[in-house]
Amino acid sequence: MTTERKRTYIWEVPVRLTHWINFFALIAFSVTGLYIGGPYIHPYSEQSYTMGWMRFFHLLAGYVFLMSIITRIYWAFAGNRYANWRVFLPITRKQREDLEGATKYYLFMSKKPPYAAGHTMCAGIAYFVLFLLFLFQIFSGFALLSYGSPGFFHLILGGWLNSLMGIQAIRFWHHMVMYFIWVIALIHIYLATWLDSVEGNGLMGSIFGGYKFITGKEWE
Repeated sequence: MTTERKRTYIWEVPVRLTHWINFFALIAFSVTGLYIGGPYIHPYSEQSYTMGWMRFFHLLAGYVFLMSIITRIYWAFAGNRYANWRVFLPITRKQREDLEGATKYYLFMSKKPPYAAGHTMCAGIAYFVLFLLFLFQIFSGFALLSYGSPGFFHLILGGWLNSLMGIQAIRFWHHMVMYFIWVIALIHIYLATWLDSVEGNGLMGSIFGGYKFITGKEWE
């Protein structure tokens, strides 16, 4: 017997847009940041401007990333129930039950998939942690920038961090957090692909079109 599925609009445009902006920004940060920290391309002439271009694209990605995060924060209050800030924290009893069930499934202690229409509670908490790491990257990045380019704008965006940490510590953690983010991103891709194959609800495609195919098992 085939289970009837209902095509449901889950991810709104701002959610999908910021998701992909963050993804491509992460790639730009990694490529340019690794070069800035340890140049892996040798200049072919005295007129070569490789480091300058790397810094330019790193900063450009930083400003785009900053606007993406601001947009997502706004949409956490203005968006639908699947984008709301409440989905990232186990506030209700139902969310705590979902957290327990999803955790057991991911740890192979249960054979019942989470069946969440939006984020599972495990995913919500993971994204909340990822969001905090994003904020640290923004603050630490502008803190490093403020050394060579002081000003009120850079002070507000992260320059204040210099009074709490030394420049070497900021540079070290700015570099290391990039790896933490990539670990979470790779786990996210793996679990999303896995759940899509198990639940058959179009999870992977939903981040492109916004729609998932709900069976009625998902909690609201």
